[in-house]
Amino acid sequence: MQNRFRGVYLVTDRPLCLHHSLEEVVQLSASGGVSLVQLREKETTSREFLALAIHLKDILTPFQVPLLINDRVDLCLASGADGVHLGQSDLPWPEARKLLGKNAIIGLSIETKEDFETLQKEHPNPSLDYLAVSPVFATPTKTNTKEALGLAGVRWLRENSNLPVVAIGGINATNAKEVIEAGADMVAVVSAICSAKDPKEATESLRKLF
Repeated sequence: MQNRFRGVYLVTDRPLCLHHSLEEVVQLSASGGVSLVQLREKETTSREFLALAIHLKDILTPFQVPLLINDRVDLCLASGADGVHLGQSDLPWPEARKLLGKNAIIGLSIETKEDFETLQKEHPNPSLDYLAVSPVFATPTKTNTKEALGLAGVRWLRENSNLPVVAIGGINATNAKEVIEAGADMVAVVSAICSAKDPKEATESLRKLF
């Protein structure tokens, strides 16, 4: 398994960046050893999103940290980002793979056991880079998802999939260790880094749990 799919995965949220700008949070998290950064902007125009994605890509490139775009394959292509994270209602991942090519990182959210079973039935060996258990715990930053899958959901996906497992939803410094022990290869966090007074230190603290 590649090291890039192990460790801390930052999902951005500008309103939760309480002490630093989003760009500063991303740079500090990269300094702290973040493995992946996903740009998630729900309240912005495509033009603003594109400019921000290009800027973050420039920040992350010296650290060799991949930038993923949430949902938008078109903005991934336009910005030169490294890949996309897709939900169950987004563009189907096989179409994203055709558009982005074999080297792009593509991750898929699994919100129910049925989502995974459908994936296995239709694509026994999917050309995906990771699966995300979403959400593990209830969280205000993800309001459009099904009920929380909990640690049992992380264990279940780990036991049933050969792909790296990313856990997202309500994860912070107090519960990340048990999520990792349940089988997560990566913990995706939002406020735990975005809202931290020291995003670099917050990232380093989470990394040490692996």
